[in-house]
Amino acid sequence: MNNSIDLSFNVKENIRKITLDDIEIGSDSSLPFMTENHNTAKPLVAIEILYNQDETYPDVIKNIWKTTDIAEILKKAQSTNADIVSIKFNIKYEDLNAEKENIKQFLQKISKTISKPLILRGANNNETDEELIPLLCENAPKKSIIAFADEQTYEKIVPPVVKNNHILVLRTPIDINIAKELNILTIDKGLSPDRILIDPDMGGLGYGLDYGYSIIEKIRLAAFDGDTMLNMPIIAFIGEETYRAKEAKSDTFNSQWGEYSQRAAMWEISGASAMICAGADIVVLWNPDSVNTLKGLL
Repeated sequence: MNNSIDLSFNVKENIRKITLDDIEIGSDSSLPFMTENHNTAKPLVAIEILYNQDETYPDVIKNIWKTTDIAEILKKAQSTNADIVSIKFNIKYEDLNAEKENIKQFLQKISKTISKPLILRGANNNETDEELIPLLCENAPKKSIIAFADEQTYEKIVPPVVKNNHILVLRTPIDINIAKELNILTIDKGLSPDRILIDPDMGGLGYGLDYGYSIIEKIRLAAFDGDTMLNMPIIAFIGEETYRAKEAKSDTFNSQWGEYSQRAAMWEISGASAMICAGADIVVLWNPDSVNTLKGLL
């Protein structure tokens, strides 16, 4: 009697493979860390820094970088074990016009500092991003991941992404049907499905770990079942979501909760590792210590 369990399953579609610089994103043929179907894809880890260290940036991260000079932080980010460097341009709408020339000059300079693949990210504000993201597309030093467009902004953001040959992150609010719909709408606007990353708007812990996990897993399983409008790689912006949680941003808890800086990193690592197990191809972190730990786990 053969007691072995067959864990293989029939895959109608692989996850699409996207190449950026010298890295490959996606291409999975099975769920993460499974060896059936010759799955060899590896999750990627990005380190994200902020263009401005504003009030949303936690002290525990500021203390690691030990400087507010964006050029110095970029050099340190480049030297981490991260696969990708992400820059969030957290600029307020009322300041955007005054900052446009500075942003152009900044993007021209970073090509001398950053050799790793780039994510160029907007401000998470629709009014700002409809002007800011086209500026990033037009002045990026090389082909980059642009983040992000959603249902309200895709019509203005897709054309400059297409024109400048970038990869676009599409964000939808933890809903598999809306994610598919936005992918279709974006493709209809002229963006190749091979240049789309799905962001289900679930960094790790903000909406409940099990809910976010299940949505990513459903998207991945639908893709394997043959849905070519959902078989794009998945990206999760873990760092920003993590440091919204009081457990990661506050040091006022009882000492039994552990030393604050270690707790904050563990919170981020927990969210990132869970999302990778669900099927995320890229996780974006804020803490370089978390990057080192997660790379070791992988």
